[in-house]
Amino acid sequence: SSTMSFSEAEVQSARGAWEKIYVDAEDNGTTVLVRMFTEHPDTKSYFTHFKGMDSAEEMKQSDQVRGHGKRVFTAINDMVQHLDNSEAFLGILNPLGKKHATQLKIDPKNFKIICDIILQLMEEKFGGDCKASFEKVTNEICTHLNNVYKEAGW
Repeated sequence: SSTMSFSEAEVQSARGAWEKIYVDAEDNGTTVLVRMFTEHPDTKSYFTHFKGMDSAEEMKQSDQVRGHGKRVFTAINDMVQHLDNSEAFLGILNPLGKKHATQLKIDPKNFKIICDIILQLMEEKFGGDCKASFEKVTNEICTHLNNVYKEAGW
């Protein structure tokens, strides 16, 4: 479905959880990407300029990795601000999904991977409640991205 059903309480607790990790958007975004590239090396193939980097340390120092980590977190942050407004939420998510499907040709399974790593990091840093508060958001993001991919004929 294209509408989201977050209660006011869910919106508030999801935003509270997200704020904790978003405070250090660049560092945490970088950690998430480095973990993805390290644990799922095939994901590196989409980023031509990351391909030659093998060590996590090298990736952490890379301006490109840091820049993309920050971009990922900024996009999620924009969505988190609109959990109570499906139209605005999808207004951010749809073009992003379309670009990744049609121009970048990123396999949609990678969104699930990145969302799972974000949840993992939240749990490590801030505990299970923090993770639980944000799980519904990552599910919505992945569900809607998969819909966009279907529409794009993926």
